[in-house]
Amino acid sequence: MDTDALDIRPTGVAPAALDAYSALLSGVFGPGPKFAPPAIAWRYRDNPAGQVVGADAWADSVLAAHYVTCPMRAVVEGRPLKGLLSLNTATHPDFQGRGLFTRLARATYEQGADQGYDFVIGVANAQSTPGFLGRLGFQHVGRLEAGLLAAAPRRFADAPLQFCGDWDVAMLGWRLANPAARYRTARLGDLTAVYADTHLSGVRCAAFVDGEALGATGAAPLGFTLFLGLDPRFSLDGPRFLRLPDRFRPSPLNLIYRPLNEAAPRSLDPKATAISFLDFDPY
Repeated sequence: MDTDALDIRPTGVAPAALDAYSALLSGVFGPGPKFAPPAIAWRYRDNPAGQVVGADAWADSVLAAHYVTCPMRAVVEGRPLKGLLSLNTATHPDFQGRGLFTRLARATYEQGADQGYDFVIGVANAQSTPGFLGRLGFQHVGRLEAGLLAAAPRRFADAPLQFCGDWDVAMLGWRLANPAARYRTARLGDLTAVYADTHLSGVRCAAFVDGEALGATGAAPLGFTLFLGLDPRFSLDGPRFLRLPDRFRPSPLNLIYRPLNEAAPRSLDPKATAISFLDFDPY
């Protein structure tokens, strides 16, 4: 079928639509808890920041391609802004190589701007980064750091921040209710640490938020602590942070950013940006 004849529709959250997204994502990437219907409903429908914004291409009753962004809240240059996290994309094997991702992405960002969202942010691997930069106008903010922390931070340094996620009790409660993952929380000084298992045995990924936001009281789990992201509020240099060699990383991950209106800055400074797995969903 000619792609011009495809029916392009906004992403929906009705049960039949969620089942179709689960089936396509599982068929393209392989079955797993992340693409099971409960996890899709949690991510697409139940987010306190809003339901997903996206676009689908349909060939009669066949879902040919799908792309969604997930609403998020952030503090940007001292102001609360509404953003979108670039998330799931998949194309049915019979329709690959026809430019559908770019077409759906542009439709999605137009919807997002119309709905009052201020920016799109995402974490792209080495294969997908050039498409976001060249065809969709994203900024390459920087490569995410990945390494082992000799000691987890217990407080944030007073560092200037241009961008960070805005995690209140409701948003954190929803994030930690992900049915496809299991988390532990611990209070570390002034901070709350959130831990998730990784693909490396005995290594847990950690993210850190202001302690008052969650009020965790448990102890940190045993094992190595991995930090994946950017954060100028604690040191990612020197002997307290052991960077992972590329051979232990599935792919280098790049932070990408695109403003949707004049409220958002034209670009982000990687040295003033705080982002962790809580914000971009690898676990």
